[in-house]
Amino acid sequence: MKTDTIKALMTRDVVSVSPDQKLLDVKHIYEKKHFHHHIPVIEEGKLVGMVSLVDFMYGINGAGLDDHETVYRSKRVRDIMTPNPECITASTSIEATGELLSKGRYRALPVVEEDQMVGIVTTADLIRYLLQQQN
Repeated sequence: MKTDTIKALMTRDVVSVSPDQKLLDVKHIYEKKHFHHHIPVIEEGKLVGMVSLVDFMYGINGAGLDDHETVYRSKRVRDIMTPNPECITASTSIEATGELLSKGRYRALPVVEEDQMVGIVTTADLIRYLLQQQN
């Protein structure tokens, strides 16, 4: 496992948003089943931020589920995103990624190669991988 890299377990097909999209778009992404709780924010092909479910919940400030709530149309992704997120590369070891995630500051890390986002890895991905290794 010490030599295994994130490339082996990262999610490659990542849903992202742009900084100028409305929060309604983020709401609709979160309403889908089995969606990771972190959404990368891409501008001109580059990762510029991340939106977590916590960011979203704070950003909507108690708004209900109705799509017609004002906040969903008045706020943009850039208003709630965390800019300049911590990133790793596909060649980052699983051990190093586990150490970074275990510090508790992040629950997901974007995987970036040559300024392009190529995937994402979450604590859940890492736990699933470690459980598979025990079998």
